Amino acid sequence: MNGSALFMMISSMSVITIITGYFMYKVVYTPPKPEPDSFEFNDDEKR
Repeated sequence: MNGSALFMMISSMSVITIITGYFMYKVVYTPPKPEPDSFEFNDDEKR
């Protein structure tokens, strides 16, 4: 394997690893959005 192929393989694997780590970080550390109660909007009578 020549030098340019090795450089291309290492750089592409590095970019994929960094992007995967970034999105995994976002999944783990982003707080969930509050979801509205779906039954509250379906009731016809007011409380």
